[in-house]
Amino acid sequence: MILSPKYEMMRKNFRNFAETEFTGEIQEKLDQEGGFDWDMHYKMAKYGFLGCKLPVEYGGQGGDTLSYILMVEEFARVCPVLAIYANTPNSLGSGSLLYYGSEEQKKHYIPLLASGEKKICFALTEPGAGSDAGGMITRAVKDGDTYILNGRKCFISGAPVSDYAVVYARTNPDLKGNKGISMFIVDLTLPGVSIGKPEHKMGINGYPTSDIVLENVRVPESQLLGPLDKGFIAAMKTLDGGRLGVAAQSLGIAQACLEESIRYSKERKQFGKPICKNQAISFMIADMATEIEAARELIYNTAVAKDAGAKDAPMKCSMCKYFASEMVNRVAAKAVQIHGGYGFIKEYKVERLYRDARITTLYEGTSQVQQMVISGNLLR
Repeated sequence: MILSPKYEMMRKNFRNFAETEFTGEIQEKLDQEGGFDWDMHYKMAKYGFLGCKLPVEYGGQGGDTLSYILMVEEFARVCPVLAIYANTPNSLGSGSLLYYGSEEQKKHYIPLLASGEKKICFALTEPGAGSDAGGMITRAVKDGDTYILNGRKCFISGAPVSDYAVVYARTNPDLKGNKGISMFIVDLTLPGVSIGKPEHKMGINGYPTSDIVLENVRVPESQLLGPLDKGFIAAMKTLDGGRLGVAAQSLGIAQACLEESIRYSKERKQFGKPICKNQAISFMIADMATEIEAARELIYNTAVAKDAGAKDAPMKCSMCKYFASEMVNRVAAKAVQIHGGYGFIKEYKVERLYRDARITTLYEGTSQVQQMVISGNLLR
């Protein structure tokens, strides 16, 4: 896709911010120590990145899906952690609110997310209900004008630094499978809510992940989000946009791997010449570049199709996530191979990119779940 000057300017601005502000020192510190860089969070809010895709009437920038994709790609090219900082309020964090929230809920919560004043996380996964979200056992029982929530969510990105969570819970146990599930906006300071210790992860260490445990948590009925017992449909619609965001994140990581590999292969000499002169290396680089460009075309076109309301856009979002996440892992492996032993050393960027890339085939629906979605759409 040939981008218009407007989008090219956006790309340039996103890239300039990422390269200038999210320095190697910050990246290294977060990778080693974990945690969350609040200064960067507020700086991103100041420039409008946290509300890039959010409607203007709720404090956002009103950008379309393509502008959001460009932002995530360029931020991930510098560091996937930066991309997640911007991705969450524009995607999983706000998606359910935008699609199913009442006007009162939208006006209250979304401006807080766009401004960076508050953070929200998406709490769907449970220890025994990952890919099979319909197997969740978290319960919400009506009691007067409140719901009492009990259960445990796991692998919740951003939970340790969030103020709220969109929690999915079973409200009608008589309905089986994916039915009878509802959404609630849960204030994480409520009595009975506890946040687990941040997980020690392979990658994306600057964005903490933990459990959320709910023990007799009373949530006002006004915090029910969307229609009762229809939460699973809402989750899937929200995940469509999230999967496109992961695809863009994968694209950015892959582009960084390619650029690092080209640079290194021109500098590194063996047998009296740069290793890029060896066909084995140059062909790997050709393969990497071709796969990246194929993913870019698929992702950009899907972004446009999604905003146009194309009926097959949800399936294409899964295609993007499936292809791009598998692609980035192949590309990252080649990047480490091109770097040889140095690719195994933490001083080289490709070592961290290789670790960061691994999550992309897992979160927001594994590659196998994407295959299920794609084939299910084609064969129904």
